[in-house]
Amino acid sequence: MSKIFTPTNQIRLTNVAVVRMKKGGKRFEIACYKNKVVSWRNGIEKDIDEVLQTHTVFTNVSKGQAAKKEDLQKIFETDDVTKVCKHILEKGELQISDKERSAQLDASFKDIATIVADKCVNPETKRPYSVTMVEKAMKDVHYSVKPNRNSKQQALEVIQLIKSVLPIDRAMMRLKVESSSKEAKKFKDKFSALASSVESVSMESGELSMVLLIDPGIYRQLDELIRSDPKGTTYMEVLSLKEIVEGDTLLD
Repeated sequence: MSKIFTPTNQIRLTNVAVVRMKKGGKRFEIACYKNKVVSWRNGIEKDIDEVLQTHTVFTNVSKGQAAKKEDLQKIFETDDVTKVCKHILEKGELQISDKERSAQLDASFKDIATIVADKCVNPETKRPYSVTMVEKAMKDVHYSVKPNRNSKQQALEVIQLIKSVLPIDRAMMRLKVESSSKEAKKFKDKFSALASSVESVSMESGELSMVLLIDPGIYRQLDELIRSDPKGTTYMEVLSLKEIVEGDTLLD
């Protein structure tokens, strides 16, 4: 019985999502599992083996034609196939059907709206908005989902954009800061400048205690300020991640 000859540079794959990149006048493709590319780009999936069907760079996935290592070295400046796969995965274009693309965009649109609704409130009432209300505002400003950016990044952009049609702000964080540093008064002035509002402040026997409301975006800046105390006598405690009015009613 004669053997069937299969070219060694050909790999046959089925039920595959292809990510394609054109670079240096050549086309490169990688074969991924469906629904895993977006998860990887959103930071949900961390294991590259769960995304790639094979650690192979192709010139044509459907024909099973693998790219030459010398081409990878010349164009990507490395012949490490996994590194090239990750580069294509992050920067390449996902080849999907119009129906699949529409479904993914719809899912991302809702995901972004959900993140915004979770992080924001009406600044006048301090009550959260429903996801439906945020989605309506996104449609009112004609927001288009960007497939190559993750939902968290886009949510921050959406918050700024929908302010033109909806009164909305990031929900404040409530923090307590204490300091027994000799520089406590200077820390007090700096904390006050960074805070959206100061709920309480006391300076007894040179020791500072403050309760602040801050925009979550400046948390890192505040943390760095506290770490700048050379004696380590300044502390911060998060009292609540989101300052909202208690109640079951959502704005819609």
